[in-house]
Amino acid sequence: MNLTSKLPNVGTTIFTEMSHLAHKHRAINLSQGFPDYMPDSNLLDLVEKSFRKAGKNQYAPLAGIFSLRETLCNKLNHLYGSNYHPETDITITAGATQAIFTAISAFVRKDDEVIVFKPAYDCYEPAIELYGGKPVLIQMQAPDYIIDWEEVQRKVSKKTKMIIINTPHNPTGKVLKKQDLVKLQEILEGTDTLVLSDEVYEHIIFDDNKHQSVAKFKDLWERSFITYSFGKTFHVTGWKLGYCVAPKALMKEFQKVHQYNVFCVNHPLQIALNDYLQKEELYLELSQFYQEKRDYFLDLIKDSRLEFAPSEGTYFQPVSYKNITTEKDTAYAIRLIKEKKLASIPVSVFNKNKQDDKILRFCFAKRNETLEAAAEIINSL
Repeated sequence: MNLTSKLPNVGTTIFTEMSHLAHKHRAINLSQGFPDYMPDSNLLDLVEKSFRKAGKNQYAPLAGIFSLRETLCNKLNHLYGSNYHPETDITITAGATQAIFTAISAFVRKDDEVIVFKPAYDCYEPAIELYGGKPVLIQMQAPDYIIDWEEVQRKVSKKTKMIIINTPHNPTGKVLKKQDLVKLQEILEGTDTLVLSDEVYEHIIFDDNKHQSVAKFKDLWERSFITYSFGKTFHVTGWKLGYCVAPKALMKEFQKVHQYNVFCVNHPLQIALNDYLQKEELYLELSQFYQEKRDYFLDLIKDSRLEFAPSEGTYFQPVSYKNITTEKDTAYAIRLIKEKKLASIPVSVFNKNKQDDKILRFCFAKRNETLEAAAEIINSL
């Protein structure tokens, strides 16, 4: 058969590659973003109970169980002053990546342009290209990674179907400020451009920064999809469960794709998560938990030859190794695994044209003993 790939330039993700190498060489894995500690035992108990409930191991409703949708809409409306309705404005998804893919597939057509800020999480561009869209890339520059809104203004045109933003930002750990969202709102006034806002780290934000969700800005809210992740919030990335919110008209189109993509997602986990979410301190105190981990890790490596500014959000810390070597970051990351038994993510893979700024990304969502062992290696470089 003569097969033609729709994604000829897409290979194995950097996360899979680095985790495979870490396993092969028995390296400490600070590359892929997952915790190495157990989730709350209370949540696991709720899961066990929900699996044993009669009739709850069959299909869930397409949009998710109503009680969970109601809890989540109440949560968002309370935190951000939004007005999401559980009947029409929310869908429970198989993780945030599925939500992102579904929002793109529901609206992006051939030759539509989608603005993506680089470095960018690697699921955005393939989804755009799969539907014939054109990613319009805007590079944020290290080490500050600030969006050039004048460049955005120049790039927005009648072809711009969507702009994708991510805050707190993976892989840089940066957080968009209120003035950023206000500027985006001004740029999009009078256009038909949609916004896809990846906010999976909404509760992991540090140093008294406030999460500026697009849900807080009426003119953005009306044109936006927002994606969230239970896996990131509750240390259960393997559950692949998230949710997406958008105004009724947008969500209606989203669900047309969702029903033929996955139709619905894990029913008993939805029940357990709804029960667990009734205690708001379980997510409101998450920032303190991760800030302590960030600060502990950075204190351990403060005398190393790496340069860094503390991450503003997420559980990732970018570091510059320019004082150690001039090697390309991909080569240096592989050498660190093979020779030093420490795995990281080279940030150039997320940049426009693989721009190499000599930056690696470490995940600090790890037990203290893991961070201590990693720091010992870092301090020896």
